[in-house]
Amino acid sequence: MMIRLFLLLLGFIAYLPQAYAILTIEVTGGQEGGGQPIAIIPFGQQAGMPTPPQDIVGIISNDLYRTGRFSPLPIASLPSRPFEASQIDFPSWQAVGVPHIVIGRIAGGATSGYTVEFELFDTSGGRLAGLSYKATAGTLRQVAHQISDAIYKALTGQRGIFGTRIAYVTVKRGIKQSIYKLYIADADGANPQMMLQSAEPIFSPSWSPDGRSITYVSLEGKHVAVYIQDVNTGKREKVAAWPGLNTAPSWSPDGSRLALSLSKDGNPEIYILNLRNRGLTRLTYDPAIDTEPSWSPDGQAIVFTSDRSGGPQIYQMSASGGNLRRLTFEGNYNTTAKFAPDGHKVVYLRGGSGYRIANLDIQNGESSIISRTSTDKSPSYAPNGSMIIYSNGGGLASISADGRVQQRLSVDNGEEVREPAWSPFSD
Repeated sequence: MMIRLFLLLLGFIAYLPQAYAILTIEVTGGQEGGGQPIAIIPFGQQAGMPTPPQDIVGIISNDLYRTGRFSPLPIASLPSRPFEASQIDFPSWQAVGVPHIVIGRIAGGATSGYTVEFELFDTSGGRLAGLSYKATAGTLRQVAHQISDAIYKALTGQRGIFGTRIAYVTVKRGIKQSIYKLYIADADGANPQMMLQSAEPIFSPSWSPDGRSITYVSLEGKHVAVYIQDVNTGKREKVAAWPGLNTAPSWSPDGSRLALSLSKDGNPEIYILNLRNRGLTRLTYDPAIDTEPSWSPDGQAIVFTSDRSGGPQIYQMSASGGNLRRLTFEGNYNTTAKFAPDGHKVVYLRGGSGYRIANLDIQNGESSIISRTSTDKSPSYAPNGSMIIYSNGGGLASISADGRVQQRLSVDNGEEVREPAWSPFSD
């Protein structure tokens, strides 16, 4: 079993292909209940203005649809297309069973900039939300995501994730050399930006709590080391390069420390690296392999993978290394745990007949498999806890936290992507 878990650690080295193209999202399962109907009316445009470079209504519709909680009406089936509140015939919308309507307006142009306004109405006649935004041609997509966030918050009471980002790793294999790349992109896969290109493997990306930096593992120079890279400037720093393995970095919630797995003293153990003074604290002391640490949202606990019971299982300990307890007991292969944003659950990988994503309630110990395929890896929660992104076969997939709605994120050039990590909120 120890060899098996070492393969889990080092298997990252023998992996996957690349993607410069935009990730394409397809809803592949779920929506059994159909989602709540919502009408997102094409926005009114200032007379004579050119068509905006982004389809704002399409972006908003796709954002809401992907949550599984909403079912935007096809534009062709809309009974009317108002763009001012005075134009809305509320009884007609009630008659067709639509509880909410989004209308909006856009004015300006690429040179002068755009003004985008939206309003959300309950079809009983109540105005639930409305905002105005200034945008350039380059920020119209972000404004569309902000509108989606505002609609989602008004209708669910929960913060939306449409303005967040994802990080992922790609690799393009060549006859003599493979090229590995680290990307960040919008949560819907648009606007990919390459952070790093290397002839050596890159894996385990993890966002800083403020979303300004990413830590990851790179095998540059044939040595496994941990780096931190600034998302905006591209500046990076090597922070862990001890002899042996330096893997699985995870940020503390306050951003001051990294939990990681090091084999500098023999077998892989969990350590805490203080990023301010570079002090190192060892947390585990066991002849087994301890790896894949992940912090609880309050910074008081860490979950990790260990084969100390014979096969890889999920354990929890305090952030100082005490109060150790085993969390998983179903199955003989459970790894890669990440806390949910509320701290009450962890998502993890369960092996058996293939590999699937599972959720575990830490308080009552109940677990459930939520993914439906058998090649799943590397789960990562959205910052509001509503979705989980993970790698699947040749691409990425995401699923609602209850397992009801599934999506696949692929690249149109057929290359593969791996190691997804969902960013925190930007503020």
